[in-house]
Amino acid sequence: MAYTKRYDGRKFDETRKMEAKVGIIKNANGSAMFRFGDTIAIASVYGPRPLHPQHLQNPQKGILRCNYDMISFSVGERIRPGPSRRSQEISKITEWALSSVVDLDAYPNTVVDVHIEILQANASTRCAGINAAAIALAQAGISMKELVTSVSIGKIDKTLVVDVDKTEEDYEEGEGATDIAMSFKSASGELSHLQLDGKIKEDELREAIKVGRDACKKIYEVQKKALKDMGE
Repeated sequence: MAYTKRYDGRKFDETRKMEAKVGIIKNANGSAMFRFGDTIAIASVYGPRPLHPQHLQNPQKGILRCNYDMISFSVGERIRPGPSRRSQEISKITEWALSSVVDLDAYPNTVVDVHIEILQANASTRCAGINAAAIALAQAGISMKELVTSVSIGKIDKTLVVDVDKTEEDYEEGEGATDIAMSFKSASGELSHLQLDGKIKEDELREAIKVGRDACKKIYEVQKKALKDMGE
């Protein structure tokens, strides 16, 4: 069976409407918003600042510390406040996705804190959070080799689709849905993170990565415009 039409009218390789803004939190060193349709993420950056307690400091390099959270009413049913296993997992994934482009060697004995809040959630929240965090870091003046862009690719039955929303994520007909969150470095195009939820064949995964890389080129243009608009 093939998934022949997206219920919201999008093409298979089309994201939802994207929007990005930087400098939205005045007391942060850097901040940004990134939106995929109804999914909205805000990221704020604080640092580099001395890491405490001191015994955790590394005289050779700094550390990147990310915290991802969904506000209580970001989805239909209220979320219990406080960290969950899922939020802790996504926090670590975000650190992995971003650490490869941040020049932590430039910040010995320090920490750069990135806080990500999901204001509205309609799937792809970790990807929106990574996209917001990348441009918040750039606005904060943190030394970075390149940006990171992130997108979810779904395999619904036998069809690959870009930027899965909640309806598609929950699709259960035929072979059901597989969700693959992936992040790429903007200049080199190298993967910096990939997660697979579901089943997919090796050749389909290779094609999904190609589709994701192409989608992230468009996401990068949105990020780049947001940073350019800030300077005008």
